[in-house]
Amino acid sequence: MKTKLSLLTLALASHFSFADVQYRLSISEPEHHLGDVDITFPKSAQAHLDIQLPDWRTGRYEILDMANGIRFFEAQDKQGNALKWNKVDKNTWRVHLDKPTEISVSYQVYANELAMRSRHIDDTHAFIDASGFFMFSDSFRQEPITVELDVPKQWRSVSGMHFADSKHSFKADNYDILLDSPIETGINELHQFSVDGRNYELVIWGEGNYDVDLMLADLKKLVKTGSLIWHDYPYDRYVFMVHATSGARGATEHLNSTIIQRHRDRFGSRSDYLGFISTAAHEFIHTWNVKNYRPSGLVPYDYVAINYSELLWLVEGSTSYLEDYLLLSAGITTNQEFYQGLTRTVNRHMQTPGREVQSVAHTSFDKWINQGGDHGKNYSTNIYSEGALVSMALDIDLIDKSDGEVSYRDVHTELYKQHKLPKSFNTDDVKRILKEISGRDYSKWWSEYVDGPATLDFDSLFNKVGLEYVYPAGTAEVAKFDGTSKSAGQLLELTHVAREGNAWVAGLTAGDKIVAINKHQVRKDMATTLSMFKAEEIVTVDFIRRHKLMSVELKLGKGHNRSKVIRALKAPSKRQAKLYRAWTGVEHPNASK
Repeated sequence: MKTKLSLLTLALASHFSFADVQYRLSISEPEHHLGDVDITFPKSAQAHLDIQLPDWRTGRYEILDMANGIRFFEAQDKQGNALKWNKVDKNTWRVHLDKPTEISVSYQVYANELAMRSRHIDDTHAFIDASGFFMFSDSFRQEPITVELDVPKQWRSVSGMHFADSKHSFKADNYDILLDSPIETGINELHQFSVDGRNYELVIWGEGNYDVDLMLADLKKLVKTGSLIWHDYPYDRYVFMVHATSGARGATEHLNSTIIQRHRDRFGSRSDYLGFISTAAHEFIHTWNVKNYRPSGLVPYDYVAINYSELLWLVEGSTSYLEDYLLLSAGITTNQEFYQGLTRTVNRHMQTPGREVQSVAHTSFDKWINQGGDHGKNYSTNIYSEGALVSMALDIDLIDKSDGEVSYRDVHTELYKQHKLPKSFNTDDVKRILKEISGRDYSKWWSEYVDGPATLDFDSLFNKVGLEYVYPAGTAEVAKFDGTSKSAGQLLELTHVAREGNAWVAGLTAGDKIVAINKHQVRKDMATTLSMFKAEEIVTVDFIRRHKLMSVELKLGKGHNRSKVIRALKAPSKRQAKLYRAWTGVEHPNASK
């Protein structure tokens, strides 16, 4: 933390800390996205108290600069006298104390960042992640907290925290719990259910084409699957928060809740619904993986600095991987739907040149600064998809070498048993656990697939578990352009040029607007445009760059009009069928009876 206290200061702060830290958020004009925050800190004998707003929020490894929405900061002592203060940096307010006193601060928050899932207020609701609303002092970070909301009468407030004195007030043991327990308050629908003695809530803000009955039925199946990996549940109550929005999308895990955002019209079709329930499974797994055991770089959370770790791929990528196991085992998804999702992940990997440059350990460490776009795709990887594939490769290796007796799920079982918070784990701990459960040293494997850019042999991996990765029937050879484009009126604008591909070698770059190929005007998309040319044909590409017409020669490559797919072998061996069962939790669809 930026604020470091001496042992004496800590002792004095503890001596005077007999009261809760009290928060109040008042929303009187929600249509303007404004809220007023009042905080009362217990009596302090320090010369000054540093009060800070987090620089990032848990679950999103990116500096968000949330203090930019703060205005009208004021500080007072217990008698209501103004206290002097100054800003130390962009998100730290230093309040100066002449004598021991209780401190009250107030300020206005501008909350209009729905997609960040940190702060949003409008005339129908407020989504309150403490990182975007509530400042803290490191001196009182471990003190009990109460939160009171002053919101329109018809609004309903829901959180993973326990209610305090009213239906719009909550309590938490400390700031860390507050920060990991968002509040959804507003006009919403609430559904409650119980499974195996634990209570659950599904709260939905916004209208959409969702099927509540289907959502509830599948969530009931999903929450039963935790015992397939872990030995117990770390909660008695869990809240699924859903935003049916006009554009914001994404999700974030929290201590005993999650917030899931989808476009209001992206629930109805089967593929859209699978996107929702897969996200729910992902965030549910995070209840264990990262919320109850997490890498040492994230323990404890430092809310005002970057939290570096080379294991974010295990936090996020492994979660993405394990979600398919839970959904398939629960009968929520089918084998074919599992193959389709896995195919998308593998094909995305194969179309990302950055896989040859950046390892999952490296991309984990650099998650805070990694950029997307053309350069990112050429030189970087993704902790989610790449981490999922490395997790899969490790899982299949464990299953294969143990004849189905050991799997990657056992690694997570042991991480939860051995490194439950406040403990943490590091790379050596994971390697040690791998050796304990398998009897084999995985140091060489780790060096090749985690510390170095992973070269995955999908044919070999999938064959072990009775699958194949092949082109579907009817696939034909076509001319290939190593890049992607989007329609720009009568032109095609390049959005990505693959590193060392034919377009790259010819000197084309993202942002170039293709006008014609061999004097033939481009069509609605690149595939249609290339359909009149042959593989390995040398063509002239006319394009616009900096408002100037230019030309280059380019040799088209060999491609296919269809992508590879993953599918089940028609006649798997008994061992392949056995390992498939150990891998997925269900029977191979073509296993002999």
